[in-house]
Amino acid sequence: MRSIVSKLDRFGPKPINTKHFPLGFKVTGLHCGIKKSREALDLGLLVSEHSDTTAAGCFTRNRFKAAPVKYSISNLLRTKGAALNGVIINSGCANAVTGSRGDSDAAEMASLLDHHLHKIHNHSHPSSLVLSTGVIGQLLPMDRIRAGLVQGLEQLGSSYESWRALAEAFMTTDTFPKLLTHSFMLGEQEIRFAGIDKGAGMIHPSMGPPHATLLGLIATDAAVQPETLQIALTQAVERSFNRISVDGDMSTNDSVLLLANGAAGNPILSHSDPADMHRFEIFQQELSGFATRMAKLIVRDGEGASKFVQVSVEGAHSEQDATIVASTVATSSLVKCALNGEDANWGRILCAVGYSPVSHPIDPTKVSVSIQTLDGSQQILLLCNGEPEPHVDEQKASAILQQEDLRIHIHLGLPNGHHSNFYTCDLSKEYIGQIPLFHSVSEIPLTFVSLSLSLSLSSL
Repeated sequence: MRSIVSKLDRFGPKPINTKHFPLGFKVTGLHCGIKKSREALDLGLLVSEHSDTTAAGCFTRNRFKAAPVKYSISNLLRTKGAALNGVIINSGCANAVTGSRGDSDAAEMASLLDHHLHKIHNHSHPSSLVLSTGVIGQLLPMDRIRAGLVQGLEQLGSSYESWRALAEAFMTTDTFPKLLTHSFMLGEQEIRFAGIDKGAGMIHPSMGPPHATLLGLIATDAAVQPETLQIALTQAVERSFNRISVDGDMSTNDSVLLLANGAAGNPILSHSDPADMHRFEIFQQELSGFATRMAKLIVRDGEGASKFVQVSVEGAHSEQDATIVASTVATSSLVKCALNGEDANWGRILCAVGYSPVSHPIDPTKVSVSIQTLDGSQQILLLCNGEPEPHVDEQKASAILQQEDLRIHIHLGLPNGHHSNFYTCDLSKEYIGQIPLFHSVSEIPLTFVSLSLSLSLSSL
């Protein structure tokens, strides 16, 4: 049944004790005047107090990369992920398709923050990354950003209120700020994550290193070698942000950043040290799980969405094939509309499975399909080994489809085959109704991870 409780109340951030945030970071969010409403925050800052902070990034593969994406990629390549100590974020203007002026504005935003970082860290090389989200094709009001940066530097803090303000500064068409924390033990040290992301429309990321309108920012107080950080982020993004879709459109600004400042005091993590592999695997698993939690919030806030849907595929020849099938079903407009109409039309699901561009053939006589509640308490089998169930309980099917959280389970029939999950939402008339308002908004999912920003140059 559809809840009458708002998404903000259900999924928005709750007050968090400061001790749960990663050590050694200061943040803020404020209104500088990019957005019309004085109540709408549109500029954010994250600053590490540790000069040896490392960073990693994954960015959109859209050919029309926005100016901040190009700048951040360039800076990660130039620094190889070392000594990157700050991020400046704006919302309300994507600074995408803005020509040489846009490139200059993105570089100036970074330079303005660099000036502050150079004073506290006593060095002069570029130290900042840039994230932008909002309307495509408009220039930034740089005079307002310059003034806003001065104000922001004066109000940096580490409290829950400061982190929430930063999360609000990411928002465009989002209905709630997306802020999560997580901690775990790595040997004798407690490691903390804080993650912020945004996105509601123009969501179908395909991000690579350093390649995302999904914006994501993750900060961690772990000490991680730069190349190791990039490897960890790339794997985490592939299994989280690259496995969500709201409307099937890839943004010009999609970006996920991870910063690691080492304030937790753990021995520096390196994937290339055989003695460190167990710790790296723990870190990788925790990061991937955290990124998946962040990615799911974007789907839950999909424009006009009333349902959260996990498409699970098993019995595939490879994980890649399982992901391709799950993605094809999750992005099918017919499937998404059927979910909104609460119609158990398994033919639409099967059709999408059939045209999935997999690398190995699918045997139609081995495919089974069921629809379940996400908690697994109810399910109904619709197709078994290529044969439709002769007596589907339509009343039970209707009761299941009325739930907000659903799972479409597809088994391709290969014993001990591979599996994958993809996350999507329904397609409603409310989404269609928002297109005239937001057709030019670059809903860039931004994610910031405070870990070690490192760049895998060979992947470019």
